[in-house]
Amino acid sequence: MRRRQQPPLPKRYGLDPARLRLPEDGEWATIRDHLVHRLPRVPAARIDELLRAGEIVDLDGPIAPDAPYVPGGAVWFHRDLPEETVVPFDISIVHRDDHLLVIDKPHFLATIPRGQHILQTALVRLRQELDLPDLVPAHRLDRVTAGLVLFIIDPARRGAYQTMFHRRTVRKEYEAIAPYDPALELPVTVRSRIIKEKQVLAAQEVAGEPNAITEIELLSHRDGLGRYRLRPHTGRTHQLRLHMNSLGIPILGDDFYPVLSDKPVDDFTRPLQLLASSLEFTDPITGTPRRFETTRTLHAWTAPAEWATGASCSTARAAQP
Repeated sequence: MRRRQQPPLPKRYGLDPARLRLPEDGEWATIRDHLVHRLPRVPAARIDELLRAGEIVDLDGPIAPDAPYVPGGAVWFHRDLPEETVVPFDISIVHRDDHLLVIDKPHFLATIPRGQHILQTALVRLRQELDLPDLVPAHRLDRVTAGLVLFIIDPARRGAYQTMFHRRTVRKEYEAIAPYDPALELPVTVRSRIIKEKQVLAAQEVAGEPNAITEIELLSHRDGLGRYRLRPHTGRTHQLRLHMNSLGIPILGDDFYPVLSDKPVDDFTRPLQLLASSLEFTDPITGTPRRFETTRTLHAWTAPAEWATGASCSTARAAQP
């Protein structure tokens, strides 16, 4: 197995530096010229500033502003962080041992850094708060979905646990709150074909061979609402939300289905009422059965009036690196 090259810069805020490989066929006079070409969203003045500060490096150390281009070489640097909105909700730890960490993620917190969510993600928070720089997730949840996420502490065990999720040998259950329809015959197994196009926010169901399967069961109902158990057999983008919507019972708080709405990132009212409630699997290292259950409840079920008015939600502020 090829060993991963260690970056010559330390982590910052729990994040590895970015690595850029310099193409073999490059004809730029300097590394700086290539970076200006390669990073069009970064102003040339900012690249010059990073070079003068010695914050762009190769394996030998900081790169001079006029350093000649090196075909096949590589450089490392830390990307500038976007201004973020603080997600004012805590992460609950469900289980921790030498190899695994299982958390209860709150609504509105992304699992991993992506786009405009970097510091305000479960991975970065946990790496910093628990001093676990090598922590990685075995899978992930959507930002708006709450519940259980399994992280791997021991780097030597990453492959074994991540493979479980890739092979879908982990049994997952979710809870959802949605309208109650007495005419709907449940339980039901929904099968459909789901596609998700790049640069398009919402996924969609289309004609064709099914690639998404979900078991849906009604657990209880009251006051026009139902509490549902969802068991996905596949892992398509927004699968549970689309399948509930296709039955005519869209999940409460869904800003994508049936109608896409532009909810501000700092609006923490009426979160999506979807919760990853349990994870169950046979441990690939020890062979022992494992089951983890959420400590969270869905607010639209426990306090529907408060959820509907957003009375329990917090005010956010801008995060500073």
